[in-house]
Amino acid sequence: MFKISTFAKLSKLSLKTLRYYDQIGILKPRKVDEDTGYRYYSADQLLELNRILIYKELGFTLPQIAQLLQEDISSDHIQGMFRLKRSEIQQMIDAEQAKLARIEERIQLMEREGQLETGQEIRIKAEVAQTFLFYRANGGDGRIPELLHHLDSLLTKDMHQWIQGPQVVLWREVDGKEDEFEFEVGYFLTGEPAAVPEPFQLRNLPPEPMVASMAFHSHSNFDVAACVHLAQWIEKNNYQIKENEPGREYYLPLSPEQDAQYIEIQIPITTGN
Repeated sequence: MFKISTFAKLSKLSLKTLRYYDQIGILKPRKVDEDTGYRYYSADQLLELNRILIYKELGFTLPQIAQLLQEDISSDHIQGMFRLKRSEIQQMIDAEQAKLARIEERIQLMEREGQLETGQEIRIKAEVAQTFLFYRANGGDGRIPELLHHLDSLLTKDMHQWIQGPQVVLWREVDGKEDEFEFEVGYFLTGEPAAVPEPFQLRNLPPEPMVASMAFHSHSNFDVAACVHLAQWIEKNNYQIKENEPGREYYLPLSPEQDAQYIEIQIPITTGN
């Protein structure tokens, strides 16, 4: 048995921390002298303390650690808590990776100074009226691959007979929220199905008489800044971006594995006359 001062040296924790662990019940001394009040710890409690410190390093809170240390907690429950923590950590990693992607995009914009890649072409065209099957979502533009994957997972076998062309994303900026968009993700249809399952909606997109359009391969370094370059081209050529009309993006797979795509971005414009 070790006095608390010796146990603190062995565990490399402060007396204050050990007293606090005793107070909240996650590591109580093996014995307390009734006359002196001295706390005594056993050697096997170093292993118990090691478990606590591992849980802390994994990001568990002290109340969660207390639950994990309960003798009657099931193995399935412990695994469930670890899966939840793994999910939380993965979300943080994803958020930081998204920040890195945005930083890389800004660096590329500065390096490129608004110049288009060789072979890129922007043209003016018109879009006809279309029947649009879609679901709604919000978020940053980095969510688009996830939203497109979710789109196809929602489709039923019967719905495939109505689909024509590539995946379509309509987007609008959210007022007052930088880098957040309202998305409509779906397909144009050849007709109108008898029933539309949730979360899908169906509406008729009116014709768009004039859009600035640009297409490129998804593996190109150009894709991260495409919308910015398209907007710069519109301004340089004395067009105006049409207010209250969503931008459009079309995604067409180029291989059976769908590891590459042909992307077209459209922004509705007007001459301002």
